Amino acid sequence: MNTTKLIGAALIILSLSLAYIGINKIADNTAQIIFLGMKIDVSNESSKQQGYMYIGAAILLFAGGVYTLKSKS
Repeated sequence: MNTTKLIGAALIILSLSLAYIGINKIADNTAQIIFLGMKIDVSNESSKQQGYMYIGAAILLFAGGVYTLKSKS
């Protein structure tokens, strides 16, 4: 098998794992408490931002993996 195809597949697998980590990081750091009818946001914004960065990196790696798989070389 061609090494570029293996690298492309590895990039796609890595991107899926980074996306999973990012989604879990965002979900774990998003919370609201309803106290006496008022919604109180107790989210951790820095960890949510880190989760969005993981998702952004996953999108870039996925695009690179797809490009590598479709390359003719």
